[in-house]
Amino acid sequence: MRIGIWNARFTWRSISTLVVSVLLLTPALVFSQDSGHARTVSSHKLAVVEVSGVNRPTVVRDKKVESPSNRQVLARVDGQPVYADELSASAQGQLMSLRNQEYDIKRKALDNLVDQKLLEAAAKKKGLTPDQLIEQEVGSKITEPTDAELEAFYFGVKDRLNRTFAEVKTQLTDSLRQAKIYQGRQAYLKQLRETLSVSVLLSPPRVEVAHDPARVRGNPKPQVMIVEFSDYQCPYCHSAEPTLRSVLAKYGDKVGLSYRDFPLSQIHANAEIAAEASRCAGEQGKFWEYHDQLFTASKLDREALSGFARDLKLDDQRFESCLTSEKYKAEIEKDVQEGRKAGVSGTPAFFINGAVTTGAQQETLMHMIDEELNRSR
Repeated sequence: MRIGIWNARFTWRSISTLVVSVLLLTPALVFSQDSGHARTVSSHKLAVVEVSGVNRPTVVRDKKVESPSNRQVLARVDGQPVYADELSASAQGQLMSLRNQEYDIKRKALDNLVDQKLLEAAAKKKGLTPDQLIEQEVGSKITEPTDAELEAFYFGVKDRLNRTFAEVKTQLTDSLRQAKIYQGRQAYLKQLRETLSVSVLLSPPRVEVAHDPARVRGNPKPQVMIVEFSDYQCPYCHSAEPTLRSVLAKYGDKVGLSYRDFPLSQIHANAEIAAEASRCAGEQGKFWEYHDQLFTASKLDREALSGFARDLKLDDQRFESCLTSEKYKAEIEKDVQEGRKAGVSGTPAFFINGAVTTGAQQETLMHMIDEELNRSR
């Protein structure tokens, strides 16, 4: 059996979708401090960025700073200029989204090229072609799908296929065999990356996002700072907590986590008052303890928030006075505006040394952290 060098990357969910889609189409085949000012930073050229009242590493690679006399004028309104930097600030969120899309396209293409080079290098050492190497290391070791595997897969998708098991058994067999080869190929490539020297220099687009030193878990001056924009009433944010704990436990002092508020008040009625309550708890040195209570709670109404404060033995009068005064409302809005300028539109959103990722897939976060640590060596 000759096996080509395939570039696709599969998961079992994508396998299921692909199998069902093609089965439906043809019978012959199977197949989501204080805030400062966010600035978009080019992966090739960085400008001096100043954030008042914020502690974070200063990045200086290009010392040229535009003065009012050399700012680019894009329009004039009644004699008053509209500058290029004003446009950039206004459209920054949308532009960042486009830059991330461009990076994703380039990164996937680069990964495919790296995989090809790895196979060529490994094949050359054994006096084989890349196709022969894949056949030897992957194809020859693939076992045929068993009837139990085929039936289990079929019963998981039969409602969408609307065809009998007998009608699709041959196609399912071919498709699952190919899926095993894809998985075997990816496992082999991972092994090659660990044994051969691979250094990825393509850097993702970054945004200088300030972190709040009063809300940092882990090392306050780490090699990798994770800035999280989150909502205490967001179920996806709740589910992200175990992943973040695992990440901090794995990397220790190399990583720090900064929490920032991004309450989605339009859909989460208690998210903003919960954010205020967490800051009131922070006044008494219990921000993270209170934060953890909120992310394990089923209710976030005013009574529940007061109860959490009592559980932590906070000064009840001081906490209630703080919460009633809404003294942190403006600070929370600053976090929200900072997030929006950085391109945040939903929660949770994470900036890994300024490189953004949404959701909290542990493999993705760890991959990004590993790349940041490798760049700092």
